[in-house]
Amino acid sequence: MKTCLFGGSFDPVHSGHLAIAAAAVKAAGLDRVLFLPAACSPFKTGRQLYFTDEQRLAMLRAATANMPQAEVSELDLTLPPPSYSWRVVQACRELYPWDELYWLMGTDQWEQLHRWARYDYLCEQLRFIVYHRGTAPQPREGARAIFIEGHHPASSSAIREALKQGQNPPAEWVPAGVCLPNGQH
Repeated sequence: MKTCLFGGSFDPVHSGHLAIAAAAVKAAGLDRVLFLPAACSPFKTGRQLYFTDEQRLAMLRAATANMPQAEVSELDLTLPPPSYSWRVVQACRELYPWDELYWLMGTDQWEQLHRWARYDYLCEQLRFIVYHRGTAPQPREGARAIFIEGHHPASSSAIREALKQGQNPPAEWVPAGVCLPNGQH
């Protein structure tokens, strides 16, 4: 079975996240995409999440309800902080010992991958699916990767900014079934 780990803050989840996951399913023939809301990334220390863990999980469950390959996992939220990807992979390897594991990421993460803790371990355990918006990123030595292209204008930070200003984000950015705290869905 092909299982893809899709970690992120999902603060909040948006339609672009779903489009990226759907593109990865198609490109790699994935059987399962685990949406893993991150606890606290070592690269984002000091940043407070806008939504609580419970809100992010509820929004993810609503957003992925009609995506057959999607599962929402609390795994990263239960591991001790900070959130290291290698620990998530190690736990998933125990949960899915026979699965072929993938990690879905954007170009920004791919460019920083060499800085991730236990980079060699990650390269041994995973094949990466890298989503980009134009020119494909450069391959990395030792890392197996599939590059997929697409574009979606949705942005979690833009959604948060709209909410802070008492405005509604563009409706097409908010997945069906997701209710934001201001009541939009």
